[in-house]
Amino acid sequence: MRILVVDDEKNIRRAMVMAIESMDHDVVCAASGSDAFKELRNAAFQVVFLDLKLHQENGLDVLAEILRVAPQAAVVIVTAFASIETAVEAMRLGAFDYLPKPCTPDQVRQVLAKIERTKRLENRVLELESQLNSESPEVDLSTDSPGMQTVIDRAFKAANSDATVLILGESGTGKSVLARAMHARSPRRGAAFVTVSCPSLSRELLESELFGHVKGAFTGALADTAGKVAAADGGTLLLDEIGDLPVEIQSKLLRLLQEREYERVGEAKPRRANVRVISATNRDLALAVQEGRFREDLYYRLNVISLRLPPLRERLQDLERIAKRHLDFFAHRAGKQFRGFSPAALETMRSNNWPGNLRELRNLIERAVILGAGDEVGADDLAEIIQPRSELRVGGSVTLEEIENEHIRKVIANSRTIDEAAGVLGIDPATLYRRKKKL
Repeated sequence: MRILVVDDEKNIRRAMVMAIESMDHDVVCAASGSDAFKELRNAAFQVVFLDLKLHQENGLDVLAEILRVAPQAAVVIVTAFASIETAVEAMRLGAFDYLPKPCTPDQVRQVLAKIERTKRLENRVLELESQLNSESPEVDLSTDSPGMQTVIDRAFKAANSDATVLILGESGTGKSVLARAMHARSPRRGAAFVTVSCPSLSRELLESELFGHVKGAFTGALADTAGKVAAADGGTLLLDEIGDLPVEIQSKLLRLLQEREYERVGEAKPRRANVRVISATNRDLALAVQEGRFREDLYYRLNVISLRLPPLRERLQDLERIAKRHLDFFAHRAGKQFRGFSPAALETMRSNNWPGNLRELRNLIERAVILGAGDEVGADDLAEIIQPRSELRVGGSVTLEEIENEHIRKVIANSRTIDEAAGVLGIDPATLYRRKKKL
């Protein structure tokens, strides 16, 4: 994991660095809250150790700001000024845990192991939520869009082979849905379909999640774990957001693809797996190869068959049918009845740019069903989410900066996290954090 230590005492920082590096984690130090914010805006950290007593700075204020700037980080409070009151207040604000100062290397090791276990559970919850979402009407891939039909035809032809497939497209276009549909039409349909979310865990946890580990391989490894590759043996393995796969794991994935072999973490014994690999990403992998962030040989090995899903704004022929399917689904679940959409509501939806694609449409319809009072979805039911068509338009009398800022605002509004919005925009999350403050 990547860890940030925030403490104004040089000796404490040095001791923490020695302890953390001995556990094979990357560590960066900051002597003040302002220095910490700079580090957090420039890179992603999984853990922050924060001293509550930082000269003139209020540690609880620094904690609140850290949680705002880096909501994905687990913050551990470390202070010699320990009291039940400050501990409770820190935890209430969102701190993950609380350690007395000075803390021992064993205490640090235990809290890091606890954080890793928690992240594993969170990843499992996300996986289960993904499985529940797959039961939505999005699994219907019928289309009136010639471009989308071409992609589907090609995907179903590829489904009968074991060739690796790379699915490209913006966030929310249905990449995982298409991968699941390919598995359902493949000779492997009787075996498991297993998803691995590449950006959801640290490198160490992702390697263990993917290939498994043996008991004692690392702190917290209390029993052997088979891993996702073993779970997908005989079936299909979807590597979601493959563009975020750490470089250290890329060579091991290449070995799995080329030789059908892999090793569990902490074990030298090679194991074999018969899996069909489908990968998906909203990133430009060819550019990542040029910049040295993605192995060229792995890219070509993954890109045997390439499928690019069009965004919703390029397949508006399907908009009304998809929206009606969602409306029927959510109305049935809510015990309501809707005849459909008013002409004004349909025009409102057609005027939207849909930066969040199918996911945004689904959320919009679900909200309209929950809050709607009549037997028809009207434009007023969508007004708070879809704003009237902006005067900003390509080719109009506006600057590039105005158009760019409007696009960024819409993407952020329709994304679940800043990281997801950054993926849609194709920029680094830290860059988006900085841009967001200027909007």
